[in-house]
Amino acid sequence: MSRIHLALATAMLIAPATAHAAELRIATASEATSVDPHFHNAGPNNTLRKHIFEALVRQDAAQMLEPELAASWSAIDDTTWEFKLREGVTFSNGMDFTAKDVIYSFCRIPTVENSPSSFTPFVRGIVSIETPDDHTLVIKTESAQPLLASSLSAVGILSAELNGGLDVAYDPAGCTGLGTPPQSTDFNSTDIAVGTGPYQLVDFIRGQHVILSRNESYWGDAPAWERVTLRPVANQGARVAGLLAGDVDMIEAPPIQDFDNIRNAGARIVQGVSNRVIYLHMDQHEEAGWTTPGVTGTDGKNPFLDRRVREAVSKAINREAIVDRVMGNVAVAAGELLPYPLFGTSEEMKPTEFDPEGAKALLAEAGYPDGFNLVLGTPNDRYMNDERVAQAIAQMFARIGIRTDIDAMTASTFFSRRNNFDFTVYLAGWGADTGEMANPLAALVGTRDTDRGLGSTNLGRYTNPALDDLIIEARSTVDDATREELLRKASRMAMEDFAILPLHFDASLWALRSDLDYEARADQHTLAFEVKPAN
Repeated sequence: MSRIHLALATAMLIAPATAHAAELRIATASEATSVDPHFHNAGPNNTLRKHIFEALVRQDAAQMLEPELAASWSAIDDTTWEFKLREGVTFSNGMDFTAKDVIYSFCRIPTVENSPSSFTPFVRGIVSIETPDDHTLVIKTESAQPLLASSLSAVGILSAELNGGLDVAYDPAGCTGLGTPPQSTDFNSTDIAVGTGPYQLVDFIRGQHVILSRNESYWGDAPAWERVTLRPVANQGARVAGLLAGDVDMIEAPPIQDFDNIRNAGARIVQGVSNRVIYLHMDQHEEAGWTTPGVTGTDGKNPFLDRRVREAVSKAINREAIVDRVMGNVAVAAGELLPYPLFGTSEEMKPTEFDPEGAKALLAEAGYPDGFNLVLGTPNDRYMNDERVAQAIAQMFARIGIRTDIDAMTASTFFSRRNNFDFTVYLAGWGADTGEMANPLAALVGTRDTDRGLGSTNLGRYTNPALDDLIIEARSTVDDATREELLRKASRMAMEDFAILPLHFDASLWALRSDLDYEARADQHTLAFEVKPAN
């Protein structure tokens, strides 16, 4: 499978600031909503999870699979996988890691209440799990799941013994012996937030910090830092100021306009291309009595049900100008939901051509010669320059007659409102956990259907049965060449229907002290245990 090449750009090195060898302090651009590894499939949560709770399989910086709690795995046939687990691994509280912990964790996932984005799709399709011994799993799936190992790289493993689940038996209709699983709020306690990872939880206070300490019983290489403090600092300028003042050692997503200041102060910039697409979702829901929020001047109709309107707004967006003028060329204009050459992408899938006159003609053809009024929802602290990108798009929309106001807010408020369908059009981002096209297609444009594992984040409620069938077929096709062609076909179908509007692919960016090293990751995760003192 082709994987994206990550470039590492470093600045000049000068004398380092005072070293804090025992502690690493990181200012993050956003924060996890919970320590619970099964609560929210979101970048900040998944990043925190990897410090404390490991998965069977992990991904390296370029999203290639590597052993983690599973020492090896293999497909016995199309619907049977065998995972050999590491022996001698313990949780940070001293309890042994066995196959029971994996079964317990898979069983617990569907029980998590109020999950904004569930992990259930990662274990969907598993029909049985056998344990010939304490360190072997034989997993049977309903149909062929060639991406099972990749999917399981997203699932953190909990202790069955700690949570009273040693008698658990797997059943997709409802596991037995699960006991009373902990609630997400329980994971604020260091007695419950127990994993096998390189760090253990010391303290978690939303809006203030996460403090971690080195797990001295960790089975793998010991991380360089005895203590890690993660501080959420949404304001870009405040993150940079903290780095330059020596208050923190590393920051996420430094603003492009501060690159020179950072380098001149003796710090360094690390960057690479990410798997995160920034996109616009458009409400395409049709239901008696449904009022499309934030849209006026259409006689009560939802204009985005018309493909011509969706194409018009895509043609109105000058993606190259956004990359150049707003993103400072630290981004790549997007023509589909993953950057080429990741698996399932096509080199010929180019961004929609900027054509405002063509956009006006399409609006007129659709019955909106004078345009209409729109409110565009966006976070203002989640993605690089998110509010500025939304403002640029609003100006571009205005040129074709779509008079657009921006409703910008903090990420926590935005995602809550988005999940309540408060926006007809909104800006957001998606990073593909698996690094292949089935992931964003299934999540973002598959018809919302929990039974089929589709549409978990399709808040535009786009639906296309033919596209759904292609995604499902691709996810059950073992042959790589055939599966990739199915994904390419599905991607072309979604893009030609303007089901969703990809804007650009974010860069992965960090700034850090000159005496530290970090390899840029396509998933944009900031992993303290991968930060090393420079040689």
